[in-house]
Amino acid sequence: MRKWWVRAILPVVAAGWILSGSTARANDFYLRVGGSLERAEETRFKDKSCSSTSPAALYGCGTGNDGAPKSTLGHFGTMAGFELGVGRLVTPALRLEAVLQHRPSFSFKGRANFVQTTARQSVSADLSSFSGMIAGYVDLPRLGLRKFGPINPFIGGGAGLSRIAIGETRMEFPKTATIVPGGQRVGFARMLTAGVGMELTRTVALDLAYRYTNSGAAETGRGTGRIVWHDGSREPLELGLAETRARLSSQGIWVSLRYRF
Repeated sequence: MRKWWVRAILPVVAAGWILSGSTARANDFYLRVGGSLERAEETRFKDKSCSSTSPAALYGCGTGNDGAPKSTLGHFGTMAGFELGVGRLVTPALRLEAVLQHRPSFSFKGRANFVQTTARQSVSADLSSFSGMIAGYVDLPRLGLRKFGPINPFIGGGAGLSRIAIGETRMEFPKTATIVPGGQRVGFARMLTAGVGMELTRTVALDLAYRYTNSGAAETGRGTGRIVWHDGSREPLELGLAETRARLSSQGIWVSLRYRF
């Protein structure tokens, strides 16, 4: 199986012919460096297959104590990231860009709904993500829309691959804790954005935008988990567990500097 980072940057490599060419003029190309702050939407970790028996499904089929399918409801919280993009002005109004984004650390927090107890069932895990996308941006004043001084509104969108890694998931119960093995998954990702660019000099611009991103799914590993007793009265009990997954989508802002060369 290909390494995750190879698969994640394939969209960037595949777009090389767009971002290069013998007809390119001075200042057609640019480098963009920026950061983002996003808030993830509410999601559920569910079994990849609730009927799996070997290895066993973590939740199983049916409904939990809240009437919803057996699962963990929660969110990935606030995620900070940074990104690097290389782009080209293809037409006076259209920019195409190959971009890599890394969110080095964020957390999931939620609550499971197992029927065995009505007590709080806290669930937590640490994650990271890496994505490679091809994006397109349309500068609206170039299409005849009004320009507000040095400010240029733009819209855009992109698609590519995202790799999400999740560490061990810890599920806390009154007397025990269940530890679910970590895992990673590479899947399809996409984003939509709208923002404004401000020219600071003839070659440097500042971009500020709102962005919606669907990063695909976070997936726990297929492997050996364990149940541990808080009071140490018993030795940990090992469990063979199948995968669970949850969708990761977010909304937020990104700020970047764009340098034309």
